[in-house]
Amino acid sequence: MPRDGTATRTRILDATEELVLEQGFAGTSVDAVIASAGTTKGGFFHHFDSKQELARALVERYVAADMELSDELFARAEQLSSDPLEQLLELFAGLQAEIERASSNPGCLYASIMYERGLVDETTRGLIAEAFRAWRTRTRAKLDEVVERYPPRVPVDLDSLADQGLAVYEGAFVLSRALSEPKLPGAQLRHFRTYLELLFRPG
Repeated sequence: MPRDGTATRTRILDATEELVLEQGFAGTSVDAVIASAGTTKGGFFHHFDSKQELARALVERYVAADMELSDELFARAEQLSSDPLEQLLELFAGLQAEIERASSNPGCLYASIMYERGLVDETTRGLIAEAFRAWRTRTRAKLDEVVERYPPRVPVDLDSLADQGLAVYEGAFVLSRALSEPKLPGAQLRHFRTYLELLFRPG
């Protein structure tokens, strides 16, 4: 029975993601991907015409998984409480738990790709930008619910605050890698949750 090649394609993407998180996109050669995936050059180029096409497919898969995780985290937070502030805090607690479960060497594919913008095409960069905008929009909507019930203790730009959670998340991966401290991203998300509580919690 002929095979559809799905397993080979998945192995190539899995191998690429691991290599890119470890050594960056520029440092990840097609030959290294082929060796790590246990395939051949013919097998690789059957699925991907170029390294840029590989990057696009990898980011598409990563964005889809990211959006699915976002849906799960928001849904879980809204199931656990009807209070918007508790939902917001639970959202970041869930994200923190995901990071801490994920790996002893955490990283984010978005950062690994965006640091090397000249090596990927505009379509791939656009996919990452849309993922960030989706996070911004959804977080801002939750913040709007929060301030209706809990006016902030000091004036705050809600658009900027929506971005801050993402900035903490992404920036923590850079610090974690630079300092070889895998627990750092989770700790930074705990600090951000504390900040949200100080900003909105009454009394």
